[in-house]
Amino acid sequence: MSQENASGAPPEVAGQKPAPEALNPHVSQPQKLLPPAKPRRAIEGPHKLPWWRRWPFWILMAALLLLVFLVIRSFSGGNAAPPPGKRAEAGASITAGKTTSGDINIYIDALGTVTPVNTVTVYSQITGRVTAVHYHEGQMVHEGDPLIDVDPRPYEATLEQAQGTLDRDRGTLAEARIDLQRYKDAFARNAIARQQMEDQEQVVVQDEGTVKADQGTVSYDQTQLSYCHIVAPVTGRVGLRLVDPGNTIFSGSGSTLVVLTQVQPITVVFNVSEDDLAQVDAQLRGGKRLAVDAFDRSNENKIASGTLTSLDNEVDTTTGTIKFRAEFPNKNLSLFPNQFVNARLLVKTLKNATLVPTSAVQHNGTQPFLYVVQPNNTVSVQQIQVSTASDQQTAVTGIAPGTTIATSGFDRLENGVPVQVKGQAGKAK
Repeated sequence: MSQENASGAPPEVAGQKPAPEALNPHVSQPQKLLPPAKPRRAIEGPHKLPWWRRWPFWILMAALLLLVFLVIRSFSGGNAAPPPGKRAEAGASITAGKTTSGDINIYIDALGTVTPVNTVTVYSQITGRVTAVHYHEGQMVHEGDPLIDVDPRPYEATLEQAQGTLDRDRGTLAEARIDLQRYKDAFARNAIARQQMEDQEQVVVQDEGTVKADQGTVSYDQTQLSYCHIVAPVTGRVGLRLVDPGNTIFSGSGSTLVVLTQVQPITVVFNVSEDDLAQVDAQLRGGKRLAVDAFDRSNENKIASGTLTSLDNEVDTTTGTIKFRAEFPNKNLSLFPNQFVNARLLVKTLKNATLVPTSAVQHNGTQPFLYVVQPNNTVSVQQIQVSTASDQQTAVTGIAPGTTIATSGFDRLENGVPVQVKGQAGKAK
């Protein structure tokens, strides 16, 4: 808190030397009023700084703009088009290959299904109790191997009864034949009438008929007894077990006892377009056996090889295809019934065809063409016709063997563009 002296004069300001008149309090002096003190300015925000304090900000902004300008200029200068002379020297970088002459196979690819030659579903033909099951699930069995046994005792008894009846009627027939011979001898001596002899002949015929009926009954009972021992009708693989010992099975019930599928040999059925029917049918009628390969679902691994055996007798009108059947030995059991495979049918082999890398063939709409490398290191467009194609090679017409063609770098090529060959057929030199 400021204080005044006794004379009413203001206190000395710190740091200022008082005037001589102020030192003598007895000297009368005129009263002087000091100007009011200027208030100190409050520190304000950055936007209120003086202009000389804003220079570093603007200098930094100018430096950044200059740096961006230099970067953009350097990139635009690197991509600038070279002079015509230098452009002709560099050209578009490509790899090249040559057309060759050789043989190529023509295939028909189709999706197929593995189908067994024989699929046998075994049902019960008698009524009885199952006493034994001789197979294991998924087992390979041969024709005649035992599968299931049914209690045979009722059928053995019926057979024995039929055989007894047969033996009795055979004795009756023998007696009638003896009597007939006696009647013949007596008729020769005129001891009996003809009618009596002829009646005995008919008795023999009746007894012969009875014996035949008894033989039929015995044969039927023998057959019924054989059904008590069910054996494999074909060689193949059995499926899952559907009946257990102790179960009672019934004749004509429709309950499946066991299913067998013949897997050696086995067939593949696949659909082929009706457009390919003529060339295949002509070769089949000529006695030629066409080769068929079966590939897995990825169409990368070959499973088995076989031959085409037959085709269906009509075209499916809903799909425009016809079914073909190929047979495979299936020695290693690699083909499984109802498995989906990719079938590849070899139709014929083109001899001395002009072959080009498949990667070199380009298309302008539906028209295929090649980029031919000229001696002056430019390319020209050569239209071609494709005969057949594979993953690696394509058979074409319209170009001669030994011609150098581009195999890559097509995005920068057009008719007359200069090129620089970096390698052959995609391989660096």
